[in-house]
Amino acid sequence: MSMRPRSLSIAAVALLASTLAGCGTVNEKLSAGMGDYVPQWAGGLPADAPPRAGTPQYDAYMRERERKRLLPAADREKEEQAQKGATGATSGNAVR
Repeated sequence: MSMRPRSLSIAAVALLASTLAGCGTVNEKLSAGMGDYVPQWAGGLPADAPPRAGTPQYDAYMRERERKRLLPAADREKEEQAQKGATGATSGNAVR
């Protein structure tokens, strides 16, 4: 029993489509975790990126963010100035 050329080409297209769909799923799952390991100079996460959701560092980050949000604006500005003075870094002098 031999397959006709048309049914053979349909089978080949279906095989290629399923292969490409499988690659897309694998890449989606790998890219979620592999992005953490790419260095910043190669397009990875910047140094000041927030931690990933679901980690203890993320919970602490969100608590600190909420604390700052609840501060009056004058106190928040004083705290930001004190942090900038302590680290000696300003956002306006960033090198790109």
